[in-house]
Amino acid sequence: MFGLTFEKLLLIGVIAVFIIGPDRLPLYTQKLAQFVRQARDFITGAKGRMKDELGDDFDEIEWKKLDPRQYDPRRIIREALLDDAVPGVNDQPSRTAMTVSAPAVEDSAYVKAKARREARRDPNAATPFDEEAT
Repeated sequence: MFGLTFEKLLLIGVIAVFIIGPDRLPLYTQKLAQFVRQARDFITGAKGRMKDELGDDFDEIEWKKLDPRQYDPRRIIREALLDDAVPGVNDQPSRTAMTVSAPAVEDSAYVKAKARREARRDPNAATPFDEEAT
């Protein structure tokens, strides 16, 4: 939880004993425990209230689908390419189906348009200039 290991918690406890002092440590420990209980109750109440307001359609699994950490652009593109290449395969794709060949760079529309522009262009002519655009 939050990257805290037992060693880090022990170090925080030792530092707290030196800073707070052994006389006030039980009081602050009790306040910390009370805060943790109140935070837990608040979160539980918020979940219950959300379920009441959203109705029976509320499901925690649906919230997991909206987690932005699951959106890997490479996976999304791979699945989109697989949907086009192999129709009807939406479940777990096999490794052999993932080898979708992309068109060659020479076949791209950008390369073709650039070649057409350079073929039309006279190297000795002046640079095109549009007076209305300035």
